[in-house]
Amino acid sequence: MKLFNPDQRKRSHKHKRVYARYELAYTFVDFGAAVSFVIGSVMFFFESWQTAGTWLFLIGSLLFAAKPTIRVARELHYLRIGDRKDLAERYEE
Repeated sequence: MKLFNPDQRKRSHKHKRVYARYELAYTFVDFGAAVSFVIGSVMFFFESWQTAGTWLFLIGSLLFAAKPTIRVARELHYLRIGDRKDLAERYEE
């Protein structure tokens, strides 16, 4: 089983469920980051809201940083539910 193989999600029903859950988390994080940046940008038009806008930019940045973490977590989850014997044999070659 290769990491980041797009066909991985089709291996079994369990793989499809794992993919769907992580994709949902990825989408929520992506949406949260986008909303944080849009609202933070609007806040920068008003001097009294600039500090809150800066915090929203930081939150948006952290959410964007979480996106690759979600992808790696999904791949590690695939490894946990995959065929370990097959994986071990491929790495021994």
